[in-house]
Amino acid sequence: MNRSELVAALSERAEVTRKDADSVLAALAETIAEVVAKGDEKVTIPGFLTFERTHRAARTARNPQTGEPIQIPAGYSVKVSAGSKLKDAAKGK
Repeated sequence: MNRSELVAALSERAEVTRKDADSVLAALAETIAEVVAKGDEKVTIPGFLTFERTHRAARTARNPQTGEPIQIPAGYSVKVSAGSKLKDAAKGK
């Protein structure tokens, strides 16, 4: 399912226009991105998803072509965890 299909499904279920559904989806994405960028808290949609910023330590890796070691600097990543309702849906329950 791509974004336009998701917007169409949301607008149908919520009985709103596609424009309104698209605006809500964009606002949700922006809000989650802002909270994750701050890094001081996580976003939890109970039973569905949790978004959280994590720190990755600096490490040494190998260039696959040459085998030379390279340094990868420390940085941040995003951890997304599935909630219980989403896990049950994936199991077909």
